[in-house]
Amino acid sequence: MKRLALLSLALLLGTNVQTTQAQTPTRTVNIGLGYNPDVQFTPFYVADKLGYFTAEGLKVNYQHGYVNQLLPLLLQGKLDFVVGDPEDAIFAKNQGADVKYIMTMYQKNPVTVFSLRPLDGIASLKGKTVGIPGPFGSSYHAIQAVLDSANLKEGKDMTLATIGFTQQDAVRAGRVDAAVGYINNDVVLLGQSVGKKVYTLDISDAYPMVGVGLIASGKSLRGDLAAKVVRASQRGLKFTVADPARAFKLAQPVFEKAGTLEILKASTPLMTSAYTAANGIGASNPSAWTKAVAALVKQGKLPAGARATDYYTNGFVSKTLK
Repeated sequence: MKRLALLSLALLLGTNVQTTQAQTPTRTVNIGLGYNPDVQFTPFYVADKLGYFTAEGLKVNYQHGYVNQLLPLLLQGKLDFVVGDPEDAIFAKNQGADVKYIMTMYQKNPVTVFSLRPLDGIASLKGKTVGIPGPFGSSYHAIQAVLDSANLKEGKDMTLATIGFTQQDAVRAGRVDAAVGYINNDVVLLGQSVGKKVYTLDISDAYPMVGVGLIASGKSLRGDLAAKVVRASQRGLKFTVADPARAFKLAQPVFEKAGTLEILKASTPLMTSAYTAANGIGASNPSAWTKAVAALVKQGKLPAGARATDYYTNGFVSKTLK
């Protein structure tokens, strides 16, 4: 009788039963997440909260910090994976580090150029001052590719001003004409604060790189650990895309006030694409990687013989995730 009752309960719970029938964790996996706890990492928090890592026999520990602090820990074996920009993996690998980018969270790089004044294509940046956090990171590499695509020379045709992470304030106060930031964060928050339209430039033609994702050490790629971590993370992505409001509620105790539901809702469209529909959520589009690596070669940041597949793989992504 008791067994029948448990079976009936399982049928009623449906898909939720999968997380309750998880394996007993047999291994701890340490994953570095950039900066501080933030709404942008919701898919990873959800994967932990709903027991997706436990179902793989894993206990996950998240460690927050700047990527330039986390990558050395990855190479030292103190972290198994780091969530960072693809450029973090590219430049570390190019300097001899044993790392590889193995799953993407954002199919489209969320970097954009934004302004409170209309932007009529990249050419409209001529004569303007554009604020950037600094000469580093995906935003800097993206804006350089954008300027190259329109044959605009920094310092001659326009000015890049280092303003730290004050893009919203700088644009709102008119200290810069436009700024480089994130369409799913800076644009959302600035629009809410000023109560009017924020204009953006789509930079994907000039720099079509995917966004932040999982970077693994060579050591973590051996055995089945990477496949398990990617599968749990894919499930977190899938859940977040399907139900952002519930994902937000589950993850909010972790990031508290560092982000809003509006930011998460602006982020979820970036997590899927026509490519993921055919190849699995979290898969990297080879075309995007090839074009972006070519842009970095053109900028002189990578050697002429650099190949995109030197830096990423889709080998751990499940195409048939349930």
